Amino acid sequence: MSQLFYLKECSSTNDEIEKFLLYENSDFIAVHTFNQTKGRGQYGNTWSSTAEKNLAYTLSVKAENFTVSDFMFNYYTAILIRDFLANLTENIVKIKWPNDIILKNKKIVGILIEKKKINQQNYFIIGAGFNILQKKFDEVSNASSLLSLTGKHFNLDDFTLNLHEFLTENLNKIPAEQEIMDRFNENLFRKDEISVFELDKKRQNGIIRNADEKGELWIDLENDGLKSFYHKEIKLLY
Repeated sequence: MSQLFYLKECSSTNDEIEKFLLYENSDFIAVHTFNQTKGRGQYGNTWSSTAEKNLAYTLSVKAENFTVSDFMFNYYTAILIRDFLANLTENIVKIKWPNDIILKNKKIVGILIEKKKINQQNYFIIGAGFNILQKKFDEVSNASSLLSLTGKHFNLDDFTLNLHEFLTENLNKIPAEQEIMDRFNENLFRKDEISVFELDKKRQNGIIRNADEKGELWIDLENDGLKSFYHKEIKLLY
């Protein structure tokens, strides 16, 4: 049974979710807040957010119910969040490999998915920070919000409820891995476009070709040719 809980304030919804997984049949349990004080991003990054302007949301699902690999689960979650925002804003929304959502060349969502064993059950813990109403991003030059980019003023409560219903419904009908890969690459940010990358503290041009089932990104580099990379091994400058 799906449940959505609200916290007036918390340090991290990904940490708080464990307190709500009390029963053996706990599944599709989510917590959210509009005032997260110590949000965590992927690979040790931080995620800062202005109070009452944005959404921090975490959904827990039992890992045993999914037969796809962890990488595929991550990809599919990014696809669903992209789809939700594309439908909501009626704009082109892209996935910046592996875990950011991009609208008009600006980051609007950061995703952190962790796999944890809680009360003898393995869970996927899906955390996502949504920039919705915030107008100033002094420290993160490539970030923006839905309000700034679309001019639309979204109600935070309605946004959260619609998001939760969308994710809950669509995670219950996960497609085959090949379809996930096709949809992920179809919506991959800057795919088949000349971009600038930073590799070993040096810049060079390259073209993103595709992400693969192992979680790697294939880039055709100007100096080094076609190579694959894991996250943090190369940086896309945009």
